Amino acid sequence: IPGYGDSPPVEMAMTAQGRRTFLEHVFQELGMQRPVLVSPSMSGRFSLPFLLAHGDRLAGFVPIAPVGTKDYTAEQYQEVQTPTLILYGDRDTGLAPQALQNLQHLPVHRAALLPGAGHACYLDKPEAFHQALLGFLRQLK
Repeated sequence: IPGYGDSPPVEMAMTAQGRRTFLEHVFQELGMQRPVLVSPSMSGRFSLPFLLAHGDRLAGFVPIAPVGTKDYTAEQYQEVQTPTLILYGDRDTGLAPQALQNLQHLPVHRAALLPGAGHACYLDKPEAFHQALLGFLRQLK
């Protein structure tokens, strides 16, 4: 994610609109048509602005305790029709409950709790994570 970890700061990533535009450019450069966007943790700063503005360009959305969910209203989430799988670990007591509380306003969603998993539930319980993800992807076809 530009501007996080050891990556250099990117001016475009300073605003929600800039982060949304950045993601638009990534999809365009990769030639992606209606991808499924998997968004763990800090990537929520990019995925959520894109979802709210261009959710119709996504075949599906898989947020994994993303940051930034509180930046949007229930009404904004309710306008999104993108099929969504909210994934989280039951040991993520910090970010996951807040993300779930906000994302449950998405009208076409289901949530999958991964027992024994923390914030990085895909690392803690990879088999359960992949089963949930693959089940969701199969439903999209």
